[in-house]
Amino acid sequence: MSPRQKPDVPLVAAPAVLERLLRHYPTPDTELVYRSPFELLIATVLSAQSTDKRVNETTPTLFARFPDAAALAAADPADVEPLIHATGFFRVKAKAIITLSQRLVQDHAGQVPADMDVLTTLPGVGRKTANVVLGHALGVPGLPVDRHVLRVTERIGLTHETTPEAVERDLCEAVPAADWTRMSDALILHGRRICRPKPLCDVCEVADVCRYPFKTGGLAPLDLAATPVARRARRTKAVTR
Repeated sequence: MSPRQKPDVPLVAAPAVLERLLRHYPTPDTELVYRSPFELLIATVLSAQSTDKRVNETTPTLFARFPDAAALAAADPADVEPLIHATGFFRVKAKAIITLSQRLVQDHAGQVPADMDVLTTLPGVGRKTANVVLGHALGVPGLPVDRHVLRVTERIGLTHETTPEAVERDLCEAVPAADWTRMSDALILHGRRICRPKPLCDVCEVADVCRYPFKTGGLAPLDLAATPVARRARRTKAVTR
């Protein structure tokens, strides 16, 4: 199959998946702790190759010492590095968040711009980071695509794409802008807690519409016209054969 060809299989309806995810995660949100767009921006940069828990343990001390862009812009890397050491790649990250803060001060009066195109010109800020900040701290619809979203969307059958940009496009086209951020948050939580690399399918709220079981063998492709109950019964019957 060439890179441009897509499987001849209909996609699962994203609104149906979101409805099921919201049963399990009624108020999905980022697990990063923040008090301002600046804090969320820095926390998201620090979360690369780390965990939200570790970042949340690190940022209170960092922001107590450097509470805003102006303070961090003037910081010496030698003072920042020990504070963020636990997040990994601390030298690279210290330089990144200091340079980022300097640009915020120089070009944006120390404020985080509420614009994707502008945000992604800042050092160390890609679409995922920009979408996190836009959707959670600035009231602008954004749909961050991280490794969990990539894995879960492909498994369920929400997309045939494999790159973050293409998956973001597919999801944004499939649900209203007002749902973009909570769609991403719910998928991320689902990927961390249920749809892990080794998924917990027996407790999954999305199991009745998910394509993963038939992808891994033993079950026929979903009949998308069937009711959820009929689909689940069909799968149960197939498993017991």
